[in-house]
Amino acid sequence: MRVGDVERAAERIAGHARRTPVLEMSPGLFLKLETAQHSGSFKVRGGFNRALAAREAGALPEAGLIAASGGNHGLAVAYAARALGVRAEIFVPTVSSPVKVAGLRALGAEVTQTGEIYAEAYEASAKRAAATGALEVHAYDHPDVVAGQGTVGLEVLEQTGGVDTVLVAVGGGGLVAGITAAVAGRARVVAVEPELIPTLNRALAAGGPVQVEVSGVGADALGASRIGRIAYEVTSAAGVGSLLVPDEAIIEARQELWRSCRLAAEPAGAAAFAALHSGAYVPAPGERVAVIVCGANTDPATLGKRAG
Repeated sequence: MRVGDVERAAERIAGHARRTPVLEMSPGLFLKLETAQHSGSFKVRGGFNRALAAREAGALPEAGLIAASGGNHGLAVAYAARALGVRAEIFVPTVSSPVKVAGLRALGAEVTQTGEIYAEAYEASAKRAAATGALEVHAYDHPDVVAGQGTVGLEVLEQTGGVDTVLVAVGGGGLVAGITAAVAGRARVVAVEPELIPTLNRALAAGGPVQVEVSGVGADALGASRIGRIAYEVTSAAGVGSLLVPDEAIIEARQELWRSCRLAAEPAGAAAFAALHSGAYVPAPGERVAVIVCGANTDPATLGKRAG
């Protein structure tokens, strides 16, 4: 995965995905608001890039798009399918937020809830894709998906005039891999993971992707039980480090984003900010830091509560 792949994705999805705003929360601290993206998260970038690349190659089937998701990726694929006039079939685990499941159905997707974790929903979706011939849009481990997510990084550099560090939440790793490729040689990337879902952290320690248990407040969006192959290869080659933050820090960061900026972020969306807010990451004097606030698919009524 190289910056050229991300640049081509940016050209392809222009006019389909939004160029989301950047908020300077304090001098030198920037929030990239993927909360304002179509379908409520960065995931629509990768969904569109995968579908549009297939259409360019004459490989977008009549059966449409199929995906497994904790919720956000499914919403993105359903949104892209509706925009492109094709059908979408989405498989989600039972842990998925009711807000996200309702959103999938509102977008016209056919929804199947199966399995307790993402990996089980993915297995069911893969079998269905083989039976129907639908285009499988992997949540994080396909080059077109990763390149699409990386367009967030290109925008950060352009909109801020350059930063030293980008903090990125990690589940399966599509976003962190794409951004790492996009900002290579221009900024460093720090991965932020919930303590209860340390997919990249464990992989870096083990020398390759390993299975982890999935639980905690971020499970519905950062619920991959294994880091993606592309994400591991890209981040390990680039020397990306992983910080772990407890659920309580994620909850407090989410509440702070609401109090200070009136940003309704889901727990996964607040995870990267939690590293700063909790002191797990302390910028050096004068360091310019961008934080990706990656998702907003939550019930606003829960902003003062422990879960989203």
